[in-house]
Amino acid sequence: MTSNTVFNNPIESALRSLVLLVEAYPKTLDLQKLVYLDYLLVHSEDAGGPTSLHPPTPQREGEIVVRRNLIEQGLNLLLVRGLAARKPTKEGFEYTALDEAGGIIASLGTPYSQQLRERGQWVTTTFADRDVAWLTAFIK
Repeated sequence: MTSNTVFNNPIESALRSLVLLVEAYPKTLDLQKLVYLDYLLVHSEDAGGPTSLHPPTPQREGEIVVRRNLIEQGLNLLLVRGLAARKPTKEGFEYTALDEAGGIIASLGTPYSQQLRERGQWVTTTFADRDVAWLTAFIK
């Protein structure tokens, strides 16, 4: 496996989305909000939070565009595996964690997984209630 298949792939994205959905539960999150929360999860220090999971890179703004497709692919993996559900709303689809998701996240024991969960708690507590327009302005 080459290094560019280990990071920024649908499986890694699915894990981060699952953490966000579990931490936000019972709230549902739409795709765009998940994109923004995922960005803030990885770059938490930029938003006044705990140390970022990934090192800072110049011109991170472009990551938002790339993330959307990866997160959508990751969500599809979660849907197929019965870890998340997609719910129709007037505005489109929103996603929620299913019962099995919490157990999966709780079973992860690596230091990185623990940091991921801690950042997920911080991000959802701090930003999950914000609307997409506010998040767009904040990230810009």
